[in-house]
Amino acid sequence: MKIRLKDNNVKEYPEGVSVLDIAKDISPGLARAAMAGEVNGRTTDLRTKIYEDADLNILTFEDEGGKKAFWHTSSHILAQAVKRLFPEAKLAIGPAIDNGFYYDFDVDNPFSPEDLEAIEKEMARIVKENLELEYFELPRDEAIKLMEEKGESYKVELINELPEDEVISFYQQGDFVDLCAGPHIMSTGPVKAIKLLSVAGAYWKGSEKNKMLQRIYGVSFPKKSQLTEYLTRLEEAKKRDHRKLGKDLDLFSIQEEGPGFPFFHPKGMVLRNLLEDYWRKEHVKNGYQEIKTPIILNKDLWIRSGHWDHYKDNMYFTKIDEMDYAIKPMNCPGSMLLYNTKIHSYRDLPLRICELGLVHRHELSGTLHGLMRVRCFTQDDAHLFMLPEQIKDEIIGVINMVDDFYNLFGFKYHVELSTRPEDYMGSEEEWDRATNALREALDEKGMPYKINEGDGAFYGPKIDFHLEDCLGRTWQCGTIQLDFQMPERFDLTYVGPDGEKHRPVIIHRVIFGSIERFIAILTEHFAGAFPAWLAPVQVKLLSITDRSNEYISSLLEDFKESGIRAEIDLRNEKIGYKIREAQMEKVPYMLIVGDKEVENGTVAVRSRKEGDIGAMKVEEFKAMLLKEIEEKAL
Repeated sequence: MKIRLKDNNVKEYPEGVSVLDIAKDISPGLARAAMAGEVNGRTTDLRTKIYEDADLNILTFEDEGGKKAFWHTSSHILAQAVKRLFPEAKLAIGPAIDNGFYYDFDVDNPFSPEDLEAIEKEMARIVKENLELEYFELPRDEAIKLMEEKGESYKVELINELPEDEVISFYQQGDFVDLCAGPHIMSTGPVKAIKLLSVAGAYWKGSEKNKMLQRIYGVSFPKKSQLTEYLTRLEEAKKRDHRKLGKDLDLFSIQEEGPGFPFFHPKGMVLRNLLEDYWRKEHVKNGYQEIKTPIILNKDLWIRSGHWDHYKDNMYFTKIDEMDYAIKPMNCPGSMLLYNTKIHSYRDLPLRICELGLVHRHELSGTLHGLMRVRCFTQDDAHLFMLPEQIKDEIIGVINMVDDFYNLFGFKYHVELSTRPEDYMGSEEEWDRATNALREALDEKGMPYKINEGDGAFYGPKIDFHLEDCLGRTWQCGTIQLDFQMPERFDLTYVGPDGEKHRPVIIHRVIFGSIERFIAILTEHFAGAFPAWLAPVQVKLLSITDRSNEYISSLLEDFKESGIRAEIDLRNEKIGYKIREAQMEKVPYMLIVGDKEVENGTVAVRSRKEGDIGAMKVEEFKAMLLKEIEEKAL
């Protein structure tokens, strides 16, 4: 049989050869580094045998699939260690996640920090034992019997929920057996460096109606140096936590009276308004028209849009005049109604309308996280109504805008193309047409992208933009979604050159994603030290003695008239103390003023980045700062 490798090289092997044997044939070094295989696009064990022609990619820890297999095995090591130390613990689920792994346990008492330390030591012992992971399958009744004998009621529940034709598979390492579809690495030995990070409560299956379990989070690596590097980044991330910085810099708060509903303070509003002002200017420049739609609309609209069937568990409801209404979780249906307020000609298209729309979504309390995950947020939505032949050009136009926005803040990013999910509207033919249109636009732009199977919205495929911050973390922000469904549901039409009515095609898109979340990402990316154009306070004027107060007050008025955001500190404190406070507030420039500066009409300039710059004439400093603001320098 023929096996095509990642470099398109084709090699012949006998039927039944394993992925690991092929890796050994390619290179002993590759076989040692291999974690998993990717056979015809599906991640598999190295122990998987191949019986027909296939495309094969050998995955190492550097590949996402290899990393996930490594972390999945680490979660099994965690579960085995817990069962050794706490035999009464019941196992729930333990997947690999984006940054490590977790396992959920049903135990009588919450795990303590001392427990985590003991579990971590036991995991190290299991690694040292280098236990081989063995895959096996059982008929349904035998699988249930095995789990019942082990007292694993959650596993029995999972087996009973599997489709009748589903293969019921297990992995065994030493005396530990777990219900699992894999994939896994070959043995426990390669997991050289493990750190258990935290423990938290988690409802079984994420439902508040179910029992609260204990979830242990961890991370692991093939080398100790990789773990050290990761923990260093983690410490840096803690310092950059936007929740702490939001409080320290007086940007926003979350009050007990409104969990998940953020309050923006005056300085936070400066930052927010600057982002929104830039957004508005760029949209006018790119031919968009801004609209505003209501946040409450009746139930019939949400049934028509499809949100009722696909999204109602995440919506808030109310009654008005005995009729059912919903608070909007998305802006799209309002834009559809607005389009339909008049007749459109093909000459009107493309029509680009945009909205900074406030939406509300019911998020579980356990998932709320500062500004990253909230219950109300402003989406920078746009809906582009177009002719079918305009699709590619409009997608490319949006990609160009996204690129401009992210480059402004110094973000690198990568792109993913998300395809048809299991729960979708419309026909497969329409989905294929939409997906191909997105793919063609990306290909024409020459952008590398990853296929994200089954992760599209229920009404169409999408392109997702994942930002990379200064710590190498990724955040999904921008989205371009192509939609053939809403025009049908809302009977949207335009009059074509033939005088007949036709359906437009719609692009849904966001760039920031949500203003709140983007502010959180920016805060962590810059560690609160925003570039001068974004900083809520750009200049802090600090007096050395009371004799300079009048001069400083006149400077403050001058700066304000020039559009510079400035504050003064005239307190009777030592200048070193005032400078330290201004540095803690991460103000870009501190201007120190004493008798000499008053006499010479100058200011002593201290930069947040460069330290002491020295004395400058006021007009010279203003020109320098205004140029930096105008250029939106980083």
